[in-house]
Amino acid sequence: MSTLTEVASGYRPGRTLPLRVELVRQLKRRRTLVMGGILAALPFVLLIAFAIGGEPGGRNNQVTLMDTATASGANFAAVNLFVSAGFLLVIPVALFCGDTVASEAGWSSLRYLLAAPVPRARLLWSKLVVGLGLSLAAMVLLPVVALAVGSAAYGWGSLELPTGGALDPGTAAQRLVVVVGYVFVSQLVTAGLAFWLSTKTDAPLGAVGGAVGLTIVGNVLDAVTALGDWRDFLPAHWQFAWADAVQPTPEWSGMIQGAAVSVTYALVLFALAFRGFARKDVVS
Repeated sequence: MSTLTEVASGYRPGRTLPLRVELVRQLKRRRTLVMGGILAALPFVLLIAFAIGGEPGGRNNQVTLMDTATASGANFAAVNLFVSAGFLLVIPVALFCGDTVASEAGWSSLRYLLAAPVPRARLLWSKLVVGLGLSLAAMVLLPVVALAVGSAAYGWGSLELPTGGALDPGTAAQRLVVVVGYVFVSQLVTAGLAFWLSTKTDAPLGAVGGAVGLTIVGNVLDAVTALGDWRDFLPAHWQFAWADAVQPTPEWSGMIQGAAVSVTYALVLFALAFRGFARKDVVS
């Protein structure tokens, strides 16, 4: 009588649910295309807004990053990141990481995936990597489109700094890469929340909405100055630390602290997701 090991001699857990298969599945989904369209459209919306309202100007003799938006394509790209980092970029992260497992449960296909058989850890790993990859792609798409649109409208030039001075185009491009990288790391907390909630519910909207809601709560708590130094433990407290990179001499301490806080929270949340899903009774 043959053993189970002999019957399944060709089975390789690491080859189940390949990343390319999961990536293609997610790219074909309507919500991926809609979110990509929204992010690609934002630079055009801002361009029209500036065309209608005129060039921004300093207020009370103080010049902000927004006031330099029409100085060059690099400035326009930086402003697009500034206006979207606080909330808009939270949505694709929550969507791509929160919808991924819960949607399978909602479609009643999760148990069939596990019966394939796809190991639970492998399934989560594939979905997490693809979710994070799409989140990063969304964050890259916005400044790339904004840089192209801004350069066509305002010219390819130096990044004019609100504090005075400018960064040459090559240096500006490098700094924008740093900014995008930091924004992605700062959003890992939202990704962790969404992914953990996705393993807990069969309702994708609940996972996505819960992650967005908790992120908003973090922003509200950060606005409570009475919390004092306790705000340093809130990821939201460091979400705009990337502004230190858009300086003549970049300051890294804020971004290092913010990255450490975000990564710590994210690792805990990812671990909770894997641990809880390994013991979950999947019936959907």
